[in-house]
Amino acid sequence: MIQDAFTAFNNKDYTTALTLFQTLAEKNHPTAIASLGYIYQNGLGVAVDFDQARDYYIRGSELDEPTAIYNLGLMYTDGVSVPHDQFRAYELFMRAAILEFPQAQFEAGHSLERGLGCLQNYSEAAFWYEEAAKRGHAGAFNNLGVLYKEGHGVIQDYNKAFICFSRAATLNLPESQYNLGLLYDQGLGTDADHDVALEWCRKAAYNGHEKARQIIQGLQEEGKIIW
Repeated sequence: MIQDAFTAFNNKDYTTALTLFQTLAEKNHPTAIASLGYIYQNGLGVAVDFDQARDYYIRGSELDEPTAIYNLGLMYTDGVSVPHDQFRAYELFMRAAILEFPQAQFEAGHSLERGLGCLQNYSEAAFWYEEAAKRGHAGAFNNLGVLYKEGHGVIQDYNKAFICFSRAATLNLPESQYNLGLLYDQGLGTDADHDVALEWCRKAAYNGHEKARQIIQGLQEEGKIIW
């Protein structure tokens, strides 16, 4: 039944999905409970109801459902239906991270890198970014690349930074496309190649990276390139 619920959800038949998820939730199905929280939080086929979403996420978190734990953490980060509490958010992200949920592993790393709800710890941040990156999280590849480039919490290694940025850039993350362009421009972790640097900067600009857009626009105005 859970697969039928997700099929209906993916087909945007939210009425059917809601009915199936509710039936499963009555049997304490963790994934169904977390999915109901998401439906109410985003108003998919129902009116937006953050309190209802929160209650489903709490139920899911009591069953160790990682998506529910993670989304509840985001609510504490944003102060939605619960008081803003970065410390509680960090605790929840760590719970979901230990359950191998990639988005939570990324958020745990981000919290540790910035000292949000916890003591700042670059090496621990690198650990969780690496765990999320192993599971294909583009943002984790990028942030891990930044740590390697700057030597924060890890031994500075431009080659590893280049690998991380390359992986995230191919996943179409604008920030990494820009960062990869910088490495090519400066010859860090790779041979300097200004044409390739410009190409990655173009891609980043096209995908909405503001600083890359400003660089490309400036080069165009100076007549140095044609888009």
